[in-house]
Amino acid sequence: MNAVDASESHRARIVDAARSWIGTPYRHQASRKGVGCDCLGLVRAIYEEVAGRTAEEPAPYQPDWAERTGADRLIEAARRHCGDPVPLAQMGAGDIVLFRWRAGAAAKHAGILTGPDHFIHAYEAAGVIESALFFSWRRRIAAIHRIPRPLPF
Repeated sequence: MNAVDASESHRARIVDAARSWIGTPYRHQASRKGVGCDCLGLVRAIYEEVAGRTAEEPAPYQPDWAERTGADRLIEAARRHCGDPVPLAQMGAGDIVLFRWRAGAAAKHAGILTGPDHFIHAYEAAGVIESALFFSWRRRIAAIHRIPRPLPF
């Protein structure tokens, strides 16, 4: 298998893993498929399944954590686990997408891209769903990160 095939296979595995969570109810700070998760719990679980690495356990957080601290903890954690962000022009299926609700605010929402115009995320009003990446979402993108491949044994 060449590098392009391996990359496409890895991306497809991430998207399949994300789609397997669709229908999971929204539960703040949870990360259990079919039981409940929030956006961070969804992305952490997919990262762990596909990258084969354990993601750090976040400290307890309130729904308004980003407004309270102002720190970009979500982007900092993504850098630690996935490396530098990917340019928006290079984003693709399987990438983690991070959003900030307004300019200057900390990134506060996360999902997995399923293609150039759709993503899967845990949304408080609907649970885990696949949404169109409309302009209202696209303009809030704070960073794109790529989930690493599993480490060889």
